[in-house]
Amino acid sequence: MTATATATPPARAPRPAAETQDAYALRPEHHFTFGLWTVGNPGRDPFGEPTRSALSAPYIVRKLAEIGAYGVNLHDEDLIPRDASASERDTIVRDFRAALDETGLKVPMATTNLFTDPAFRDGAFTSNDPRVRSYALQKAMRSIDLGVELGAETYVFWGGREGTETNAARDPRTAVQWFREALNFLCEYVQSQGYDLKFALEPKPNEPRGDIYLATIGHALAFIYTLDHPDMVGLNPEVAHDTMAGLDFTHGVGQALDAGKLFHIDLNDQKPGRYDQDFRFGAVDPKSAFFLVKLLEDAGYDGMRHFDAHAYRTEDEEGVWDFARGCMRTYLILKEKAERFNADPEIQQILGDLRSRGGGAGERVAFSAQRAEQIKSQTLDLDAIRQQGYAYERLDQLTVELLLGAR
Repeated sequence: MTATATATPPARAPRPAAETQDAYALRPEHHFTFGLWTVGNPGRDPFGEPTRSALSAPYIVRKLAEIGAYGVNLHDEDLIPRDASASERDTIVRDFRAALDETGLKVPMATTNLFTDPAFRDGAFTSNDPRVRSYALQKAMRSIDLGVELGAETYVFWGGREGTETNAARDPRTAVQWFREALNFLCEYVQSQGYDLKFALEPKPNEPRGDIYLATIGHALAFIYTLDHPDMVGLNPEVAHDTMAGLDFTHGVGQALDAGKLFHIDLNDQKPGRYDQDFRFGAVDPKSAFFLVKLLEDAGYDGMRHFDAHAYRTEDEEGVWDFARGCMRTYLILKEKAERFNADPEIQQILGDLRSRGGGAGERVAFSAQRAEQIKSQTLDLDAIRQQGYAYERLDQLTVELLLGAR
């Protein structure tokens, strides 16, 4: 077999200086964050080995600060190997904190890996084995301690193994009870330690389990109000998780905002009906991404904009940072588009016409006996109602033209 020579890839052209001076310059005050597992993803997939070398946590911190991110988030095992000794743990945390102090990068959110260890193959908080449920609580408490030590204010729970392939495995009511007991226990633990920490549940319908408990934003919201401390628990919805199931993510986020439960958000992109792809934000459906950004900005959402995504497996390390810059720049571009949408005279004329019909956000129907009688006796011109249009075709076309730069 003849060896094949490896060509040296051509050097990339330097980025223009104007990139750091334009309207989409990346700055920490935008509150953009990435997980160690996102930019640190080595390009491994179920069918192939890694295509990139592993990056150390301190190196990732310095690179994220260099490109203008606000913070970095982590699972416990992203930073500290599962089998690390106490002294090794302390050394790793010390070096990581040194990088944070050096750069000013924050750790706004932390979470626990309750899905990789084979012990969790039947779930963590909902496993049929009480020893596994105890291990999950032990691991979560230790990880909460680490997150608080690093400054985290939000703690996410993604139940990646909390589910089944067959409903013969357990009664779903029992699973919900065990899940509730675990969250109640951990809320009490946080309070007993005096931590200023809130929890956020991350819904997902399937993968890696056949079906996952708390599959959607609605499932999770309903569950929260059965907890002993519902005020401490909110949501961390993710674009890909709703989209892969064919749901409208913006609608779910709107419901979470309306309930005051959007504690954190994971931004990425996804093709419906596929495996969890975690593409760069806005890479698949810029129109949906636009309406999500517009919702967050119009609502005055003041939390982190966390990108739970990773670079294509085709990329080298430079491609990873292109990916990270792209996530942040796309958000800022769409934010500017949302501002233009809100200021566009023709778009606002259509929306004003709709509001003049009584469709404004301030329109409410409060019950009283008198009001009920008024509505019951009201004469409505149903012929006119049945014939009227709403100009949504024109409104949507104007939105598309704005996004495509034609207006």
